[in-house]
Amino acid sequence: MDIIEIEERFAAGDSLSGQIDTLFSAMQAFGFDTLIYDYTPVRYDLDGRLMMPTVLELRNIDETMRDYWFGRGYFRHDPVQHVALGTTAPFFWNYDPKAETRIRAFMNEDTACVADFLAERGLTAGVTVPVHLPGGDYATVTGIRAGDPARLEREARLCLGEFSLMAHLFQRAVGAQVARQATGLARLTARERECLRHSADGLSAKEISRLIDRSVPTVVMHLNAATRKLGAKNRTQAVARAAHFRLLDPPHAS
Repeated sequence: MDIIEIEERFAAGDSLSGQIDTLFSAMQAFGFDTLIYDYTPVRYDLDGRLMMPTVLELRNIDETMRDYWFGRGYFRHDPVQHVALGTTAPFFWNYDPKAETRIRAFMNEDTACVADFLAERGLTAGVTVPVHLPGGDYATVTGIRAGDPARLEREARLCLGEFSLMAHLFQRAVGAQVARQATGLARLTARERECLRHSADGLSAKEISRLIDRSVPTVVMHLNAATRKLGAKNRTQAVARAAHFRLLDPPHAS
């Protein structure tokens, strides 16, 4: 596979869906026939649970996976995700309870639902590349192939380095796009985020109004709207929640 050519194709992409298609096409050269990509802005939510991804892209897998992973919370029970949180190295996994892969340590009664879902679709083995980013956000690129897991493991280990490189190149190409989608956690406007950032710096509504050249009532309106959208009880809690979800970060460049 020509990595330079793939990198150029990623860079030329103008939509996340199109770049996912490019990634999937490149993965097929490694023998994978299913792709799962997810992006999460922070590792854990405010209750200390594994944070649900803000982006989940699937190729050649039953779309009901979205309902199971989000609506039924399977994502939080997925052993692959728990391994990915603790490593930067790509890894092979196999849901066969007898298989000696890294997910075995996380397999229990709570994860049986995940194993059953994938087993019903013949997708019990694959390779996952964790991509941990400087701001604390992370993504995983997973390739799965139906058939003999032992054969997949042998063949996957031969291309693990190239597959990992490709996953990182892909994430670099789509990083700004998926980060912008992550801000949809609360649907804060640019002005609401700006006011929250200044509030986080200790400025009062009056001081913020002078800084952004808006009236005090307008600033209060933006802060109250942000507080409501974040489900916070007051402005202090709103700032804490916004900071946790990285909504106070400066806007990403287009």
